[in-house]
Amino acid sequence: MTTPLPGKILIVDDDMDVLRAARLLLKRHFEQVDFERNPQKIPYLVSNFEYDVILLDMNFTRDLSSGKEGFEWLDRILDIRPEVAVVLFTAYGDVEMAVRAIKAGAVDFVLKPWENEKLLATMQGAYNKKHGNKDKINAAPAAAQSDVHIIGNSPAMLQVLDTVTRVAATDANVLILGENGTGKDLLARHIHQLSLRSKKPFVSVDLGAISETLFESELFGHVKGAFTDAREDRSGRFEEANGGTIFLDELGNISLPLQAKLLTVLQNRAVTKVGSNKAIPIDVRLITATNRNIQRMAAEYQFRQDLLYRINTIEIQLPPLRERQEDIVPLAEYFLHLYAAKYKRPVTALHESLIQQLRQYDWPGNIRELQHAMERAVILSQSKTLMPKDVFVKNPVQDQSLNTGYNLEEMERNIITQAMRKCNGNITEAARELGLSRAALYRRLEKYNI
Repeated sequence: MTTPLPGKILIVDDDMDVLRAARLLLKRHFEQVDFERNPQKIPYLVSNFEYDVILLDMNFTRDLSSGKEGFEWLDRILDIRPEVAVVLFTAYGDVEMAVRAIKAGAVDFVLKPWENEKLLATMQGAYNKKHGNKDKINAAPAAAQSDVHIIGNSPAMLQVLDTVTRVAATDANVLILGENGTGKDLLARHIHQLSLRSKKPFVSVDLGAISETLFESELFGHVKGAFTDAREDRSGRFEEANGGTIFLDELGNISLPLQAKLLTVLQNRAVTKVGSNKAIPIDVRLITATNRNIQRMAAEYQFRQDLLYRINTIEIQLPPLRERQEDIVPLAEYFLHLYAAKYKRPVTALHESLIQQLRQYDWPGNIRELQHAMERAVILSQSKTLMPKDVFVKNPVQDQSLNTGYNLEEMERNIITQAMRKCNGNITEAARELGLSRAALYRRLEKYNI
């Protein structure tokens, strides 16, 4: 039997069944749990009783779907008691409104119908946040700590990390946007490890590397005999991620028919293996990423609008490295120490002239380019301090069009760099522009550390 927290909770919802069920759950874990069906009594209750956490419905009887009343009551509550923690109750279709309300001052939101463990963890997390108590909760699993090393003290990255902190413990779908090499996969793993699903699987899928013919088999699985090479039953990536998080990278590269199949799975919360007619329920948190302008694609009917609504409950824009000037040197130093230890090299520092050059370069390949440049420099360096010549970064103000030499590798590197810039880092579009396959372009990006 757990000891109830000395907290006072108020639940406001116009559905008496919801009030009774939530109170029945929470009263075993909090000292006092009150509920109220009439939102008009909120000002009186908040003014006369010191509640720690208020669980507030977003929609009441006057306006069943807009959430307008929820925003109004959130403002009233915070006007009266700015210190109170407000958690929002919302139906699946109202998640976007809940996210807006979090930005307006709520601390979290819970989806209806709720899972008891998640509702309890969210309420206890809100209580702890109000009281500054970071101790683990003994009644439900607390959000985990992440062992993913995110380096970012620039304003742009601090904003990203603040958003991650707010949404990680929820089950909201997250869409990560950003150029190639900005670390979208790393951020997705970071979100998972901060979530309540951190002990469950994290399954990453590069959709750009899966052919159309294998898409359904890879993601949803197949049964024996479904096609020529299906020699045994196989679980798909969604099943592998059950209970945890599935990360779908390069989402903007899949065709409209495949988008429709993905949308069906997300709507039904179930997969049907190729060659079977049996639906298998799934419980996954969805994180997606793309380097393409997906909003423009949707406007041009290249991406399904209904799928976009489904995946971007929370949208996070990862800034390119050129917009994170404060992070360039810390990242370079991190990679220096990482590879010095890995390759047992005596390199320990960056020369001041190199630091200046690192800051001036625009890094079209972003963090991936910096990482490869530092790895190569550590391996080849003959001294303890890295110099500009070790990293081989070209002078960023040099006009490459004035280069009249005929070094073929250098010319190829320049052409690929220009194509990547023109295509905003999109591998598929750049490969098409250059007349290369994606695999061939990847090999050249690795070769030239772009």
